[in-house]
Parts: sequence; structure tokens; C-alpha cells
Amino acid sequence: MSGFKKFLLQGNLVQLAVAVVIGAVFSNLITAFTEGFITPLLGVFGGIPEFGGLYFEVNGSRFLYGQFVDALVSFLLTATILYFCIVLPMTKVLERFGREEEAATRTCPECRSEINREATRCPHCTSQVEPEVPAMTS
Repeated sequence: MSGFKKFLLQGNLVQLAVAVVIGAVFSNLITAFTEGFITPLLGVFGGIPEFGGLYFEVNGSRFLYGQFVDALVSFLLTATILYFCIVLPMTKVLERFGREEEAATRTCPECRSEINREATRCPHCTSQVEPEVPAMTS
């Protein structure tokens, strides 16, 4: 029983549960934004497209391909909004912070450990190293 408790209380499981809940709420937010703003915006340029009623029949069986087209359009709009409003800006922010972080360290010539660029002695192997002054960025 203690193994089961440990499994349930592991940080990864709790983090995954929180991520799923936040993902569901975020999905609702993006869907509401798409339906509330983007789809009506398409209506300004020639009517709101609705394909849900489209179908074809083969031997009395009805194939509702219009529902698939509606879902596909919704997916493409949502993916486009997510990419340009969330992914692209976050990538730029992470790159900016990553460059600053990379610029703060270098490799020790003796033990090959990561050390601060301004260090005069390696904290891992204690060898003397010449400090590097980070280049000024404009």
C-alpha cells in the first residue's frame, strides 16, 4: 500500500495532472477566442463558412465529411493562433534568456567543467584560469 501512495504522490504524476487540467482550460480559451473573434472576422470577408451539413451517400450510407472539414478549419485556425500568439513569442523570450545564460559560463581548460566566465580558479579542479570578460552587446 505504501508503494501505491508513493506512486500517487510523486511529483511527476501531480505535475502531469496539473498540466492536463491547465491544457483543457487553455484549449477552451483558444476555442472561445477562435469562435468569438476569428470566425466572425472571416464572416466580414465573405460569410462564416459552415460545412457541417455536407455529405455524400453510397448505397444508403451517409458520409458526413462536412463535420470533418469544420473540425479541420477549426484546428488550423487554433494552431495558427497558438503558433503566432504563444509559441513564437515564447521562443523569442527563451532564446533571449538562453543567450544571456550561455554567455555567463565557459569550459575549464583543465577538467572541462562549466565555470563562470569571470572566475580566476575552477571550483571543480581548483586550477588557475584566466578570467574572460563577457563581450558587451549593444
